[in-house]
Amino acid sequence: MENFQGLIQVYTGDGKGKTTAALGQGLRAAGRGFKVTMVQFLKGRDTGEIESVKALENFNIYRFDESKKFIWNMNEEEMNELKGKIEKAYNFVYKEVESNNCDILILDEILGVLNNDLISLDKILDLLKVKPDDVEIILTGRNIPNEIEEKANLVTEMKMIKHPFQQGIHARYGIEY
Repeated sequence: MENFQGLIQVYTGDGKGKTTAALGQGLRAAGRGFKVTMVQFLKGRDTGEIESVKALENFNIYRFDESKKFIWNMNEEEMNELKGKIEKAYNFVYKEVESNNCDILILDEILGVLNNDLISLDKILDLLKVKPDDVEIILTGRNIPNEIEEKANLVTEMKMIKHPFQQGIHARYGIEY
């Protein structure tokens, strides 16, 4: 997009809504003709956003991990396999940025990848450093490091006040996935 200044956004915190906010931003941008690429890390379960985005020509979601397990349930072999998939996803993302292949790049749960030592902070910072001026990058996940917060133009923290899980209500089809 002509004269578009791409910034760095982060949606973080322990509250629900980080991915939803990033998807909303992507949907808004796609509606204005921007090419949106979303890479979802640590997500293998079928979700509604995958189905919704299929109808849009200029919004693509990529996943490199089809595991249905949470990290804390993985054995060493599964963790090593996951690390390989994260590396493959990172290489894909780096090429997207380097080749200026999209206008909006959403890295969903990239902070979760970082917090679980599946990628280094240096790699994420390097990605932000090579970001073209006309590409918007959106990162989501808990526990934003100071180094990323300093580089970001917008940081929104989702704070949990109350959550259905605390009431014994599990993730619901069409709402949480």
